[in-house]
Amino acid sequence: MENKLVRISKFLSLVLRHKPETIGLKLDDEGWADVEELVRKALAYGMIFDRPTLRQIVEQSERKRFSFSDDGKRIRANYGHSIAISLGDKPSEPPEFLFHGTATESVPDIKKDGLGPGTRQHVHLVEDEERAIEVGRRHGEPAVVTIKARLMHENGFEFFKTESGIWLTKSVPREYIVLEGSKGLEES
Repeated sequence: MENKLVRISKFLSLVLRHKPETIGLKLDDEGWADVEELVRKALAYGMIFDRPTLRQIVEQSERKRFSFSDDGKRIRANYGHSIAISLGDKPSEPPEFLFHGTATESVPDIKKDGLGPGTRQHVHLVEDEERAIEVGRRHGEPAVVTIKARLMHENGFEFFKTESGIWLTKSVPREYIVLEGSKGLEES
């Protein structure tokens, strides 16, 4: 995405995931915002974009961070919220293993405490190690944590799969973390 679109996408992440109050935006219980209200309040804040620009961001984003409602009148972030919302998704059965990308410096705490959501509502997991490595690189020297997802699910933990393929769960207790063979974990 070009710089202007990246800047707008980051702004959308701020107001649709974390701080809608920054521009006085109201989200419903499932995180939806009225598109016209978003465009109007963003303009008053000094961030200029229109509906076609929003559509371009939603359609071209590799990570599928945002989506429109079926009628196109509302928009929301698909995952990554630090504010309390319900994505309205039904729990899904995960594959046997999922992966979490992090920095190697986080490994000792993960070994000790498991994985928590941090400032977000959910722990974010992916289906392939390469994608987890990409995520880990954003935080420093990457480490990949392997999660016994199906066993967690069988033991009553809920998993939700987003439109972008991100798996969400509330937390991962350490007994569901595979230490052997997880990139970055075996040497710590």
